[in-house]
Amino acid sequence: MVQKIFERKTESDVSPGMMIIVPVDLVYVQDGTGPLSFRQFEKLEKKSLAFPENTAIFLDHAAPSPRKELSNDHIYLRTMASKLGCKLYDIGDGVCHQIAIESLVRPFDIVVGADSHTCTGGALGAFATGMGSTDIAVSMGLGKNWFRIPESILIKLTGKMPKYITGKDIIISIVKHFGSNGASYQALEFSGDVENIPIHDRLTISNMAIECGAKVGIFPSDEVTREFLEKNNRFEDFKELNPDLDAEYIDRLEFKLEEIEPMVSVPHYVHTARRAKNLKDIKINQVFLGSCTNGRLEDLRMAAKLLRGKKVAKGVRLIVVPASRKVYLDALKEGIIEILVDAGASIMAPGCGPCVGVHEGILGDNEVALATSNRNFHGRMGNPDSYIYLSSPLTAAASAITGYITDPREFDI
Repeated sequence: MVQKIFERKTESDVSPGMMIIVPVDLVYVQDGTGPLSFRQFEKLEKKSLAFPENTAIFLDHAAPSPRKELSNDHIYLRTMASKLGCKLYDIGDGVCHQIAIESLVRPFDIVVGADSHTCTGGALGAFATGMGSTDIAVSMGLGKNWFRIPESILIKLTGKMPKYITGKDIIISIVKHFGSNGASYQALEFSGDVENIPIHDRLTISNMAIECGAKVGIFPSDEVTREFLEKNNRFEDFKELNPDLDAEYIDRLEFKLEEIEPMVSVPHYVHTARRAKNLKDIKINQVFLGSCTNGRLEDLRMAAKLLRGKKVAKGVRLIVVPASRKVYLDALKEGIIEILVDAGASIMAPGCGPCVGVHEGILGDNEVALATSNRNFHGRMGNPDSYIYLSSPLTAAASAITGYITDPREFDI
């Protein structure tokens, strides 16, 4: 599928390993990487962006800003957006990857972002990948960039997803198989019974492809994709994308969905994962429900379903951060926010929240967090002397109730 995307852009045949220069369809930065990207852009001495309408700035990592230095970065990015005419998504609009999915990314697009989890866009059949700030500056100034066509690994997801199993459990299982760099600079191509995997789970899976080193994690653009785009009033954006039957892969793997159990990544690596049921003695201090991985409406909905009529355990903080303004509003309309607040949750403005350890949930020394985000490295949530476990929203909700890491299958939903 990756080759098909690049062949459409170049109007010529391409093969893995080739170095090519192609136009990009969307470039975006966030407030952590954006200042460096635009300062590099200014060094190019270009007076304008190549495609301002396809360039976006997101203020999401420190939103609202917790420090004057970050506030000054926000001022700089707002100034650049006004000066250059690109899109600006300000504080409270939400996480860059979520908004990109809702409004900007299309099948067959080539998307580059100054954030490693730009690969989320692969769920819609786009070649979406993260780049360093200098490469992003070049993309903004020239409207194109160089790529090495990655080799592809076929990952067949077969069967139907059992109750209590989510895309997070699937991708943690995949990352556990590969390790942290077992798929470096390769494309993970998801196939098999993918019609059984809804968009929100596809997004979670593509989002974390980078955690095993992959350049992109890409799904077909199919009827599931079409329904999502139509639901977001983007009828004209749909294009079908599937691999050829005789497509070549450097490896082929199969994961049977019926055999996957609720999984948890344990400190301090994503690939060091265990079954949730085997971690029931791990006491937790904080649960984070949100991020570009699991802050969507469906994630909040499944957590609320489990938390309805229950209370968060004494001594546990439950922090909920909707991934976008749209998610927040929809969750309010459905009564999801009321259920979560009644259970004891604190609701934050749409954005990245505690995920990157800038604000809104910094852990104390030796504290333990269970998060629905995508990384659990030392200091990821602001304190290198803390411990972060990663799980699905269902496992997070179940654990918030008990105060210990808990297999969600212990609860009725």
